[in-house]
Amino acid sequence: MPQNVRIAIVGAGSFATSLALALRDAGYVITAIVSKDAPGSRRRAHALATKVGARAVTTGDAILQATLLWFCVPDREIHAVASSLARAKNGKIRYAFHSSGALPSVELAPLRRLGIAIASVHPLMTFVPGSRPSLAGVPFALEGDGTATRLARRIVRALGGKSFALPASRKAAYHAWATFTSPLLLAFLITLEEAAKRAGLSREAARRKSLPIIRQTLENYSRLGPDHSFSGPIIRGDVATVAKHLAALGKKPEVRDVYVALARSAIRRLPVRNKEELRRLVED
Repeated sequence: MPQNVRIAIVGAGSFATSLALALRDAGYVITAIVSKDAPGSRRRAHALATKVGARAVTTGDAILQATLLWFCVPDREIHAVASSLARAKNGKIRYAFHSSGALPSVELAPLRRLGIAIASVHPLMTFVPGSRPSLAGVPFALEGDGTATRLARRIVRALGGKSFALPASRKAAYHAWATFTSPLLLAFLITLEEAAKRAGLSREAARRKSLPIIRQTLENYSRLGPDHSFSGPIIRGDVATVAKHLAALGKKPEVRDVYVALARSAIRRLPVRNKEELRRLVED
């Protein structure tokens, strides 16, 4: 399979870099890294192309010599870039993927009209500068044309990932869930740092001291499930202690609001004593 699929990647950001390197390591040939015609974009594309043995080209001059075109650009750019590349002379392209979590495959409709099979292929993983996460075991959500999703499943398997089908109508809800797994989790963690400041800790100290319990909680959640991983004053129904927390956070309303929202969720969904008293406390 790797020898039969030659891949051009559109974009040179964090995800494009991780993907291109993983595909190369799995034996796929990367023919081109396609970028916008801007100095920063061209510089990043050239650096990535050098790493994977590809050519760096721009959307305006892209003769790709590829069978698969894989878009790794921001959601707002996918349709426009697909339209631009549809006008180029790229007769060998048979498949096109994009990796938006929220948008369906029809963003690539300009290429589908040329007879190219399209799919959305989204990895449930975070990609940031300075980090290259393994794709082993990573879930990939697939949606699109049958021939394109069949190819996507084979490639995901070659990368060590796990693919699953996702209807186009569910993509926005899927991506909202995915946003909880990392971006909003990080937002919670910086709120945690703000709470720690009320106890006299610096952000750095809060981060360092919080990590052991965070890691153990995730281990418990993975192994035991949420009901058997829940500890602290809320599960005990300790209304007096929760009231003290709320009072201590009163001068940080944005932190208190997060505490209250999460406490309400815990009271509704987790095994909690004194539910009614706790509910009255957090809903006042």
